Amino acid sequence: MNKPLLSLVASLLAGLSPATAMAQSGDDLPFDPYLDLRYRLEIVDQENLPEDATASTLRVRGGIETDEWSGLSALVEGEAIVRIGPEDFNDTVSGQPLFPVVADPSDVLLNRAFVRWRPHASLEAVAGRQKVNFDNQRWIGSVDWRQNDQTFDLAQITVKPVEGAAIDYVHSWRVNRIFGPDSPQGIWRDTDIHNVHATYTIPLIGTVAAYGYFLDIPDAPAASSQTFGVRLSGAQLVGGKVKFLYAAEYANQRDLGSNPANFSLDYLLIEPGIAVGGFTARAGFERLEGDGAVALQTPLATLHAFNGWADKFLATPPEGLRDLYGDIGFKFGDGSALTGLLLRAIVHDFGATEVDRPYGREWNLLAMYPVSSNITLLAKFAHYDADAFSVDTTKGWLQVQVSF
Repeated sequence: MNKPLLSLVASLLAGLSPATAMAQSGDDLPFDPYLDLRYRLEIVDQENLPEDATASTLRVRGGIETDEWSGLSALVEGEAIVRIGPEDFNDTVSGQPLFPVVADPSDVLLNRAFVRWRPHASLEAVAGRQKVNFDNQRWIGSVDWRQNDQTFDLAQITVKPVEGAAIDYVHSWRVNRIFGPDSPQGIWRDTDIHNVHATYTIPLIGTVAAYGYFLDIPDAPAASSQTFGVRLSGAQLVGGKVKFLYAAEYANQRDLGSNPANFSLDYLLIEPGIAVGGFTARAGFERLEGDGAVALQTPLATLHAFNGWADKFLATPPEGLRDLYGDIGFKFGDGSALTGLLLRAIVHDFGATEVDRPYGREWNLLAMYPVSSNITLLAKFAHYDADAFSVDTTKGWLQVQVSF
């Protein structure tokens, strides 16, 4: 562990402790300090590499959020990502080509820093470095799974014209990606990103979202695109305690700006499900079209949450991607000895859209347990069985997160 990392960790802990003590003693502070620790052990076995990856990392994140004053508030948040033990993995920065990638390089950085102005409940403006999450994060997300967030240097305006409705406009000129500033792909500079996202919740129907995402990214021309789409999601009681869950989405993506290709490709999602007590079950069909040369891409998404946790489809193959999946979960409710424990299993069947070609299958398992209000344990597993795309890959994670 290097000295700058140790110094930041010590500073965060030292800076937080007096403020916490003052708050506990009853003093009214004009700001709220916080601290979050997340340790993770990640193991990867990838068939085409001679070594297995073992990544032991600790993320220390702390910050201060001020109270509002005449509608104004601010937040500053720093983080340190610390490797504990040998570097038996390819973190994408220092380079270990014989090992699988685990994209959690050691770093010390400013994660978020922004000013918010909220003159009225129906209007909010933010400027600075911030996370952005829209809908289920299929298109725009903060990638919270990795130790370093994806953040945007941006100006954002949110308007809530009527109850149940919200309209967001985001302009971003820089994307701070999960790989960190030392990676050649860690920062996308001089971007011209304009995102418009609107939602309206309709009783007995659900939440309707409409969006237009305009991404001009000179550092990654193939990721430049314009996407227009609409999404419907919701849940309705269908008798007794049974809920019908549903989500459906359609989008069209075309080239924009510096993208050298010329294309018009479609996205489709259909996801029905049911929920009874702590039990949920969903079936899904997701289709990202490809024409054999290029495919629809979602470069700013929280990609780990989609198309399998083995992360084989972070970029859509040129022949497209069809994901047919089933997702079953159970959460123990109040009164159980295991209150809050979530168990989940997902199976995927992947194939191309341009031709009839099976890519492979994957199954995922998860157990997450809140030991207390500020301590959470997680165990997670993924296995990808390749047919005509990539190679067999097995991943496992153990994680503990503590928040103050």
